[in-house]
Amino acid sequence: MEFLSTIYQFFLYQPVFNLLILFSQILPGKDFGVAVILLTILVRLASYPLGAQAVVAQKKFAELQPKIKEIQEKLKNKKEEQTKATLELYKKEKINPFASIVPLLIQIPIFIVLYQIFAGGLHEERLSLLYPFIPRPSDLTPSLFGLVDLNKQSFVLAILAGIFQFVQAKQATLQKKRGAKNKSDVASTIQNQLPYIFPFLIVWVASSLPSAFALYLIATTIFSIWQYWFIARKENAKKQLLEKTHGIPRTPINY
Repeated sequence: MEFLSTIYQFFLYQPVFNLLILFSQILPGKDFGVAVILLTILVRLASYPLGAQAVVAQKKFAELQPKIKEIQEKLKNKKEEQTKATLELYKKEKINPFASIVPLLIQIPIFIVLYQIFAGGLHEERLSLLYPFIPRPSDLTPSLFGLVDLNKQSFVLAILAGIFQFVQAKQATLQKKRGAKNKSDVASTIQNQLPYIFPFLIVWVASSLPSAFALYLIATTIFSIWQYWFIARKENAKKQLLEKTHGIPRTPINY
């Protein structure tokens, strides 16, 4: 465990901490909140290719929903054959069903690091973790525009995190509804309710943690909304081109 803790400290916690301090010192106003936003953008840009794959896979998965439903109904009492047929369909259509999970897994360590940085407050002794070339801050008061203490909870930022989470969820479910026929089964009902339930969970979690966590959630969710819109626009442009040149029917992506 000590070995894993050392690896975590050296390869994850310390680099993120140093980046956060560096951004907070080189940005105009030396604002820690803006530094958190910039750090979020940097992380999301680094994982952009994986995020793009996730969006495309999500779109293809939505389009395949009628075929998946057909397999489920045809092999209702044959679970093994149903699973095999579904996996063969994914393979045929070149879809990785786990593509949308990988970007989330990348963000989880960043959540943990930010929580550890801000939960106990930023103190002078933490500065011993700074690299020699990182400027030492003269003031360790982490705030957003001088209005929100990032060490403390903020219900306002938690509410905003929930709102943007709702927007992102609705953006994704629009495409799923195009791909799947509306059915009043239990699974569909639960799936339709998740965009309304999950934001409340986000508000509850974010309001109980340092507001730096809520700020990160807001920034990363806005980036996800933009990324989905941007990639969907590119995919639609490709389909329009194929339709013009080859006469291939086009299924637009909603955004």
